[in-house]
Amino acid sequence: MNNNKVSVFRKEHFNAAHRLHNPTWTVERNKAVFGLCNNENYHGHNYELIVQVTGEIDKETGYVIDMKLLSDLIKEEILNKFDHKNLNLDTQEFQSLIPSAENIAVVCYELLRKKLDQHLDLKIRLYETERNFVEYPS
Repeated sequence: MNNNKVSVFRKEHFNAAHRLHNPTWTVERNKAVFGLCNNENYHGHNYELIVQVTGEIDKETGYVIDMKLLSDLIKEEILNKFDHKNLNLDTQEFQSLIPSAENIAVVCYELLRKKLDQHLDLKIRLYETERNFVEYPS
């Protein structure tokens, strides 16, 4: 078998509330920049998370990564922490980080990256809505 790399994908969902707010700005500036997303009572999204892992196929298993292992990792590192949570109030990761889709994607990447074999490449795609999504790294 040749050394071609293959990408595998795992799609998950989580629901979370957040507020886009910069505490160093005035109320007026926060409202002007973030609009409805600055609602002081928060608002929620049904996030769709797609985790892409790329690597060479293992000769012994035929896998790039065991998808059950990947699923368990996503559940442990992301879903258990963020699903049905207020990201601003209930999570350590966003205590001092604005929980924008961009920052959520980077945090998801960092949480998974430290648990994956270094020879595997990782990419996160996060849909905040059907039409708005981010990818990290780009």
